[in-house]
Amino acid sequence: MAKRALAIDLGSTSIRVGLVSRSGIVSSVLSQQLTVDKPSTGEVQLDANEIANIALTLSKQILNGEEGVSSIGITCQRASTVVFDPLTGEPVGPVLSWQDLRTVFDCLGLQNEGLFLAPNQSATKARWLVNSSGREASELAFATLETWLTWKLSNGADFVTDRSNASLTGLINLDAKSWSFGDMATLGLSGLQMPEIVPTMGQLATAQALPGSLPITALVGDQPASLFGQGGSLAGTKITFGTGAMLDMVDGTTGPEHLRRFESGCFPTVLRSMGDEITWGFEAAVLSAGSCVQWLVDGMGLCRDLDEVEALATSVPSTDGVYFIPAFNGLGTPKWDFGARGAFLGLSQGTTRAHMVRAVLEGVAHRGADLLDAARVQSGKEISEIRVDGGMSVNTYFTQFLADITSTRVCVSDEREATLRGAGLMALVGIGELSVEEVGQMTNYARIHEPQVDADLASLVRFEWASMVERSEKTIPGLSSISF
Repeated sequence: MAKRALAIDLGSTSIRVGLVSRSGIVSSVLSQQLTVDKPSTGEVQLDANEIANIALTLSKQILNGEEGVSSIGITCQRASTVVFDPLTGEPVGPVLSWQDLRTVFDCLGLQNEGLFLAPNQSATKARWLVNSSGREASELAFATLETWLTWKLSNGADFVTDRSNASLTGLINLDAKSWSFGDMATLGLSGLQMPEIVPTMGQLATAQALPGSLPITALVGDQPASLFGQGGSLAGTKITFGTGAMLDMVDGTTGPEHLRRFESGCFPTVLRSMGDEITWGFEAAVLSAGSCVQWLVDGMGLCRDLDEVEALATSVPSTDGVYFIPAFNGLGTPKWDFGARGAFLGLSQGTTRAHMVRAVLEGVAHRGADLLDAARVQSGKEISEIRVDGGMSVNTYFTQFLADITSTRVCVSDEREATLRGAGLMALVGIGELSVEEVGQMTNYARIHEPQVDADLASLVRFEWASMVERSEKTIPGLSSISF
């Protein structure tokens, strides 16, 4: 029987578990929603024990009666932070999601001490959790979600994180192989127990809590996993339109000169590592993407459900001059304005809910185009094709509009959640059943969109968009000065 990997995806709002074959076929998928708590504006938190329990339960259900499962790959929402007592195994507070912005003022204050951190990195989240616990840092342990789940699956025997996750914590040195204890001291985190930084792929841990005590052979952040799962192991550019939207592009094995964001608005990140070799890339980010579409249903009640979104958007020939700026949590790449806020512009008495829904889809597509523009600047390359996955990729109007305004071919992944596929393929590489080169040949698409709009017209539409975005900037001026 051909070997398969068990892949576990710890997402922002749900957990998905499935089996991945050597050819990239994903099967036996189970999923369950997470309890996402938003106690105040800008605060997003989860329950660490719930995450571990759901992942364990779903994994056991899939493994029951299955044969030929050789290894486990774990991928997760990066920078979401757990602080726990290693003696009792209990978290000392909630998981602070990567989306959580409660530490924005901490980031501002730390700039005066020479630390330039973003609130969606782990560093200030860890400090908040330690300070809120009333405990000494030396009594506690730090984890991102792949570390937390691995620790639970190994019954506390393996305390590790991989370089792709560690690289976005704000707590590592430039080599991406060691923790910056000096920065931790500045944060008041001296003595906090940190996981061992290990390669992304290899023999990393053992899942003693699961049937067969399978080896864990891949730990990876969600965006690098998605790129890998779309055949981008060697080259290529992808955008995942999930809760947020993230563009990732392979850069090579030479590390950056620094870990701060570039002038382009992109920032360096580890895509994967195996042995001592690290593959670097750069990333560009939209902080609000699919969350805006979900808001149309849950927050505004403009659509009955997500299935109605595309039908309503295409029921009108245009937005009738309405624009939507998707900046619920600020603007990411290229400007990184945490003080910007979302806005509808151009409303009139003739505006209908269909115009507003269409404007939301187009606004998120424009932000995707902003990411692509930044990637072109950063790489110095012409990018003729982008690979797309994530929940919004099923919306054909959205993906065609993205192709039109970028004058770029858009290839939609045949696996909507390529993150899960990527984690499984990495696990198979980690145990020696696949090569990185073989994964790089996997380019199966559900559909391909060619641009259908004249490039000059697309440029004009993009120019008008840029002027609209400027109106949403610096809504909360105090937060707009955060730099990282």
